[in-house]
Amino acid sequence: WKTYLGRPDTDGVRCNAMGVLGDALFSNQRSAEALPVLEAELALNLRYWSRNEENILSSQTNLSTCLGQLGRRDEALVLIRGIHARRVATLGDSHARTIQ
Repeated sequence: WKTYLGRPDTDGVRCNAMGVLGDALFSNQRSAEALPVLEAELALNLRYWSRNEENILSSQTNLSTCLGQLGRRDEALVLIRGIHARRVATLGDSHARTIQ
């Protein structure tokens, strides 16, 4: 992670490294530490790669899972509903990614 820290916000590798760090923290039951990393990754995706909807939905999914793990289920549910609505709109209601 420190290797990529000095890169500009617009560097895709830096954003990907943040995602890997957030996922690793979450996977190791360090959800409270993962949360700000996952939030920052989503913010970068929304700001600089807003046309890459799959990355945004993936970032939102990771964030909602983390929020749920931290007991913030209402916030997680809002994200999950938004993710589902976007998948229905773009893929249809019977697509495998929508049904998940």
